[in-house]
Order: sequence, then C-alpha cells, then structure tokens
Amino acid sequence: MDQSLKQKYSYWQWRTIIVLMIGYALYYFVRKNLSIAMPALESELGLSKAQLGLFLTLNGIIYGLSRFVNGLLADRFSRKKIMAAGLFLSAMVSIIIGMSPKMNGVLNLLDSDGKATIGLVYLIGCLWVMNGYFQGMGVPPCGSLMAHWIKPSELATKQSIWNTSHSIGAGLVAAICGWILEKFTYSAWQWCFFVPAIMAIFGVVIILLGLKDTPESVGLPEASDLEAMEKAEKEGRTFDQSKIENVKEEDDAVTAAAFKKFLKKLVFGNPIIWILALANFCIYVIRLTILDWGTSFLTQFKGMDIGAAGSVVASSEIIGGIIGMLVAGWATDKFFGSRAHRTCLIGTLGATLSFLIFWKAANVNVAIIFLVLSSFFIYMPQALLGIAASNQATKRAAASANGILGIFGYLSQIVSGIVFGAMADTAGGWNSVFTVAVAVGFVGVLITAVLWNVPADGYAKAEKVMAEVKEELEKK
Repeated sequence: MDQSLKQKYSYWQWRTIIVLMIGYALYYFVRKNLSIAMPALESELGLSKAQLGLFLTLNGIIYGLSRFVNGLLADRFSRKKIMAAGLFLSAMVSIIIGMSPKMNGVLNLLDSDGKATIGLVYLIGCLWVMNGYFQGMGVPPCGSLMAHWIKPSELATKQSIWNTSHSIGAGLVAAICGWILEKFTYSAWQWCFFVPAIMAIFGVVIILLGLKDTPESVGLPEASDLEAMEKAEKEGRTFDQSKIENVKEEDDAVTAAAFKKFLKKLVFGNPIIWILALANFCIYVIRLTILDWGTSFLTQFKGMDIGAAGSVVASSEIIGGIIGMLVAGWATDKFFGSRAHRTCLIGTLGATLSFLIFWKAANVNVAIIFLVLSSFFIYMPQALLGIAASNQATKRAAASANGILGIFGYLSQIVSGIVFGAMADTAGGWNSVFTVAVAVGFVGVLITAVLWNVPADGYAKAEKVMAEVKEELEKK
C-alpha cells in the first residue's frame, strides 16, 4: 500500500479524533456547570433539590430524545455543522441563565430577599430543557464520524481515547466552577455559566475549521476499505479496487426507503441494540448520580467544603474516568477480540461495588478513593456500550443506534434527577438515594451478562442486508 496514503490517513484520522475530543469536552463545559453550581443555587436563590432534580430530569429526557433525532440526521447530513450548532446554542443558554438575575426589573424574578420567584424557577428550568436538546447534537456526529474514520478492529481503542473528552470536560468544569465558588463565594455563581460559555464559543470555531465529514471528502478511502486493503497486503493478495467503487455505489443507492430497511434490520429490529440500551440505562443511573449530585452529597453527606468537593468530582472524572476509558478500550481490543460488551460487564460490576463501598465508608479518604474507583469502572461501559452499538449497526447506522442508547441512558435521569432529588429532601436523605443507585447497578450487571457470547460486530450481517437492498433496487 502507498506509504503516503497511510500517512495522510493517519494525519486526518488523528486530527478528527483530537478536534472531536476538544469539541465534546467543551460540550460538557456548558452542560455540567449547572450541576457544580447547584449548592450555590440552593443557597443564593433558594432553589430546592426537588426543583433542581426536575431540571436535571427534564433536561435528560429531552437530551435522550435529541440524541435519537440527531442520530438519524447525523447519518444523512453534515456532522460537523450539527455538532457546531449544538455547542453554540448551549453556550447561549448558559449566558442567558447567568444573566437572568439582571432581568429582575422586567420579569420580577427575585423576591424582596433576593430569592428566586416561581418566574425565575420556570425561566431557568425552561432554558435547561432547551439545553437538553442542544446537547443532544454532540454525541451523534462524533459517533458517526468515528465509524467512518476508524477501522472496526481499532474502534474500541481509539473511540475510548475520544471518550475521555467526557471526563476531561466534566472534570475541568468541576474544577473551574468549584474554584470560582470557593474563591468568590456562592454569590459568584453566574460566572459558573459565563466562563464555560465563552470557552465553548471558541470550540465552535475549532469544530468548523478542523473537521471533515468523511474520508472521501479529502480523497481517502473509508476506514473499512482501508482495513480490507491492509488485510489483502498482509496476505499477499492484490486488493480489488472495484470493491471500493461498489461500496460507494451501494451507499449512493441507499435512498430514504432503503435506509429505513437497513435501520429496521440492523438497529430497530436488532435485539442486541435494545439490550445494550437497557444496560446503558442502569449505567447512567450511577454515572449521573455522581456527576450531577457529587458536589451536593460530598458537602451534605460526607461533610466536605465546596472547593474540596469540586476537586474530588474533578479527580473522579479526570483521573478515574480517563484511565478507566483508556484501559477499557485497550483491554477490549487486546484481550476480548473487540467484544466491547465483555469489558462492559466487568466495568458495571466494579462500579457498583465501588459505589457501595463509597457509601458505607466512614473514613472520608477511603470514601474519596472508592468514588474515584467507581468513576474508573463506570466509564468502561459508558465508553464501550456506544462502541458496541456502533459496531453492531456498522458505520451506515452508527449514529442511529447510539441515538437509541442515548434515549435509554438519559431516561435514567428520571431516576437520578427528579426521583433522587425528591428522595434527598426526605427523611431517608442520601442513604435512600445510594440504596436505589446500587440496586440499579446490580440489575445492570445481570443485563450486560446476557451479551457475553454476542459477536464483536454486525458487518457480516450488514453485507447480507445491503445485498438484499441492492437486489430490491435492481428489481424496481
């Protein structure tokens, strides 16, 4: 194979991964800033945990639906434009929330004590629900782009590298907002929205200038074609270039009607996708409990100050999360033959046990260690369930399959948001929250175990489906 082709492909592949990492990390800047600011919103504006939990729940439900809708769009339209638009609109939402107290004279948003009226509660709630839709424009383009740019045999390892952007973004925004609130007190909560939003706007420019939607747009073959070429070279065979043209013809032939049939067979009618989605629901209950309520239960249940709590959440994301994702991707391709669902089982079990120990630990240092370990393990399935779905649905429908996982993942916010917010306000407090979270984690272990013997990907099945589609088109 031409060495210059390999070098050009490597350059564009890593450029794509790095830009996606920067872009998606900045999505988290204007998504998890509310979670870090919640203790300040309780103190300064008088918002209750139940109200904040409702914001999180509605945001999560809309986010999941948005991931599904934008998953369908990302498989058909410009991925970089969808991703850039979502990040820009999320930044605008954060700016408006930060400015909301200044609108008091016009909209009567604060009472005589400077606390939120029901009007401000509705305003912030509605804006955060809108943000849920804009945030759902982030993951589908990323998943689709990586399915086009990364070979199936390397997807677990390299997509896990991208997936560290979740932890990098969440960890950095936790550290930044925690520092702001500690340095300038809770009265500076607006800057937890202004600073991340400004940084996100710079990310929009990076996405638009740095990404290309397909390898073909820069004169390169698709990742699966490149893998076939490398395999032929290794085996001493001559690669039939016409196969690339045939795939291109097939892709052009996938009209709206044919694409629907492909989705039905590889996505909607595929039981593996639905089992992955159920597992994703359970995983996200624990993940969002830590990410959304971490600063709250560390200050209120473990007795930490806000600065230290923000640092612990940041550490659990940046240290635990990043290492967990990288280890998961490497182990999947190295030891499990790219069967991501097997690594997911190990991660789900480890996360649930670690969170249980965190809850019961009397020593604060031990609790911190196991919260970080819980993030280490939880980010294994968080990173790999989407990769498993991409491989099962193949590059043609990767974003759509991940859209289904997104719906189930963020339906979990009904539990981790409004239910846990209401439970934390009752006599049972955080103990009742942790009980439910751990129970859901063990259910996730059982669901994930069902997939142990499932094949690594669905490309063989996809070839048969595409042959059927092509045959039907030829008959018409």
